[in-house]
Amino acid sequence: MPTCADPSVLEGLSWLMCYLTTGKHISLYISVGTVLLLLAITAPTALLFGFGGATAARSRIWPLSWFGRGYIAVVRGVPDIAFFLFFVIALDQAFEWLRHQVKCPDWDEPIRQGSDFIVCAEAKLPLSTSPQWVHETYGFFVAVLTFAIVFGAFAANVLYGAMRAVPHAQIETAEAYGLSPRQTFWRILVPQMWVYALPGLSNLWMVLIKATPLLFLLGIEDIVYWARELGAAKTPRFTDYPHGDWRMWYFLALLVFYLAFTRVSEVVLDRIMARLTRGQATLAGEAQRKAGA
Repeated sequence: MPTCADPSVLEGLSWLMCYLTTGKHISLYISVGTVLLLLAITAPTALLFGFGGATAARSRIWPLSWFGRGYIAVVRGVPDIAFFLFFVIALDQAFEWLRHQVKCPDWDEPIRQGSDFIVCAEAKLPLSTSPQWVHETYGFFVAVLTFAIVFGAFAANVLYGAMRAVPHAQIETAEAYGLSPRQTFWRILVPQMWVYALPGLSNLWMVLIKATPLLFLLGIEDIVYWARELGAAKTPRFTDYPHGDWRMWYFLALLVFYLAFTRVSEVVLDRIMARLTRGQATLAGEAQRKAGA
């Protein structure tokens, strides 16, 4: 029975099965998990950034309000690609500068030397002697933080609008019953704002899914990178599995993956929306009451 050790004697389904289990294809499958892990971590982190930004923007303390509004305006006003290219470099250099101040206090040379950014070897992040998994983990951490800051600004704008959409009469009623501003915020405003925020957050989740190919800007080999790499024409000189230009089929598989993922997301989000609107004084809540009558 032929095995994958000698692809030249394979044909048909056996050739295809061996081809789809090569080391590079395993990397493709792992990159799918990387994208899903990125989304699983980035979404709640961005929501946390957004909640903090929205809360700061509506604060009565003007420096805090200025910071929140500035965060929303600046990040939303810069193209994502430009922000990814600039922020990652700036963030990486900020980490290394802080480590440099701690680990090399006797350094007497300028860190900025023209266009070069030079710190002591101990301050490099990660260290050149670190194993490969450390470099990959660091790159993934920077990717999560960058995505969270970018999409957190959009989430902050959505949440800020949702907070303002909660009927002010309910806030006044809570105050009339003697609730403190803190109690009013957490017991009245926050529970109800999600009903108004979820449509915008749902759209933001879809945009986040579509933005995952930007991972290649951060040096992470994502599924789009591997689809382009594996789909390109291969000759016998460079591979044991020569083939023509199959990029169309690889990108078609990505299309199916993203469409299926977004469809599942729509179903889950619709169920969350139905749960949140139950008993609420909204059009959706009124529709539920009429349906149950």
